[in-house]
Amino acid sequence: MPETPEDPLLLISPEPLPALPYAFARDHGVALDGSTVVAGPAATLTGLREAQRRAGLAAPLDMPDAAGFEAVLARLYHSAKRDGEAQGVSFDLVDDAAQRRGRDLLEDAEEAPVIQLVNQLLRKAVLDGASDLHIEPHEGGLRARMRIDGFLQTVMDRADVPVKRVVSRLKVMAGLDIAETRLPQDGRIPLRLGGRMIDTRVSSLPGNYGERIVLRILDRAAGLMPLEQLGLDQAQIALLEKLAATPNGIILATGPTGAGKTTTLYSLLKLADREERNIVTVEDPIEYDLTGISQTQINAEIGMTFAAGLRATLRQDPDVILVGEIRDGETASTAAQAALTGHLVFSSLHANSSVAAVVRLRDLGLENFLISATLRGVIAQRLLRRLCQDCRQPHPPTESEVRQFHMINMPLPTELHVAKGCPACNGSGYVGRIGIFEILPVDEDLREAINYGAGEGALWKSTLEPRDRLIGQALRAVALGETSLAEALRVVGDGA
Repeated sequence: MPETPEDPLLLISPEPLPALPYAFARDHGVALDGSTVVAGPAATLTGLREAQRRAGLAAPLDMPDAAGFEAVLARLYHSAKRDGEAQGVSFDLVDDAAQRRGRDLLEDAEEAPVIQLVNQLLRKAVLDGASDLHIEPHEGGLRARMRIDGFLQTVMDRADVPVKRVVSRLKVMAGLDIAETRLPQDGRIPLRLGGRMIDTRVSSLPGNYGERIVLRILDRAAGLMPLEQLGLDQAQIALLEKLAATPNGIILATGPTGAGKTTTLYSLLKLADREERNIVTVEDPIEYDLTGISQTQINAEIGMTFAAGLRATLRQDPDVILVGEIRDGETASTAAQAALTGHLVFSSLHANSSVAAVVRLRDLGLENFLISATLRGVIAQRLLRRLCQDCRQPHPPTESEVRQFHMINMPLPTELHVAKGCPACNGSGYVGRIGIFEILPVDEDLREAINYGAGEGALWKSTLEPRDRLIGQALRAVALGETSLAEALRVVGDGA
């Protein structure tokens, strides 16, 4: 017997639709804002009649300009909150890839609940600001988890979900081979959510109980935050502006995966963006759309690697080049040669600290003289979870907490805060994240130490004071009540 949309497999309960579906409101230029009919400049008679039918003939009429109408649509449909208010927006494929591959067999009527479940999981992940969505088959059924603020949260764990159908639906959307279940596969799903462009990178991995799917969610229309909102103080912003104005050399952002390196590099690009500069990027993946900047996507399967892309950009008369990541000696060497020939190169590197980036470049095969001649600055960063301002609890510092501040000669605050948990933060005690930054400009003394092959310990002695390192920046955030000491030590250690 065919399943109905009321089937219990729909874990996430259906949410009430807005008075007008998003697609109808957008195409006909009308919307219902409570009991008010909002008509844009392109409103159609059909749209007005339908809006008046639902709201009543006596409903008040608001007629904003085009920008005002877009703002109303954004408020009503795009900015739904976590508590589940009006989410009548559903996902659609951006292009007709599914149709080109042939009819999607999952579109049959009896499979409709599976499609709804997948769409609801994707929608919830995007609206909750998740960076990843995990679909994990296990012995007891299917589990779905979202990574929010760096931590995974379970949103579904059911035994009555048709695991293979859900996995197949995601593979079809990503253009993967649903018949191949023994090998890992990678794909992407371009989506729209209420007019917002959402790009998801899909990875499948065979397991004991079925294929595990992980989706990396990239909201390419999200835009970049101002430097002040990233957690930088005024002195650090001034230093970054100075680095971005450098005519040539290499500027690196270091840190673990998910530390926000790409966001920092994009912010530097915005600082370096001038009408007279040609800015080119080579990325994998392209995470944000940057106006006025030429962005290139890496495709290793056809030989378009970071090194190949970087060599190609050098023939495009660039002034500033962003290389998504320096992963190997070839990319490192090409970046150094580009810097020597008068280009400014931004890139990311996996290293634990700013000074460790020098050692990592040596490991990749760069000579000391090349590093000292081309490296202009290194930014090491981490993301700390921000304390929920509604429920954080103040307390006087304990003896062990006092020692942490005394170790690096920082002033001791009169009170610290710990996470408690409340409905506003879903019981976690934290809402959002804040960045901490260790910015190391390469001056003459450091350049000479690098040239003579000094080790990491010797390099530290001629660089930053402890309060300017990651541990010092973390304790500064603790003293300001932005995060807890436990969170700071979890992310950066004790600095000993």
